[in-house]
Amino acid sequence: MYRQLRKAREDSKDEPGAADFYYGEMAMRRHSFGYRHAERWLLQAYWLLSGYGLRAARALAWLVTAVIISIFALTLWGVPTSDTRAETTGTLPVAGQRISLSTDTAPPTLTGPLTERITGERVEKAVQVVINSVIFRASGQSLTTTGTYIEMTSRLIEPGFLALALLAVRGRIRR
Repeated sequence: MYRQLRKAREDSKDEPGAADFYYGEMAMRRHSFGYRHAERWLLQAYWLLSGYGLRAARALAWLVTAVIISIFALTLWGVPTSDTRAETTGTLPVAGQRISLSTDTAPPTLTGPLTERITGERVEKAVQVVINSVIFRASGQSLTTTGTYIEMTSRLIEPGFLALALLAVRGRIRR
């Protein structure tokens, strides 16, 4: 029923009315037992995250929440306590001898209790990493193993929230 009403509104060039019926159509599909459980679960997630692509504020709220959680997690567990520096070692040249040099970089480490890890410098680095991850760029920062996984998760989830928000804004502009 909602689909037919939506089509009639679209045919009469009433985009805002059609969007209202689209929202109702999707809500009925979400609550219907005629669809598979997986499809209903997917519709539930789509409704929760972005209001079926019609609520930009909801998608932006999820994006901001994910960014804040990522910054907090990176500050506590992702940004190393001190910068890692490359160290080059070698032997002194002796006439007729070959010189070999090796460069080692120490793995990033975390030290100190959690309460001492929240500093302005660490928060700033975490913000840079997270903002870069929203637009699919690698940060180039030296992170701990946990920090690397937090960044990878951010790079998967946060651009999706941004895309949902942009699609909702695009739909609103078209109406």
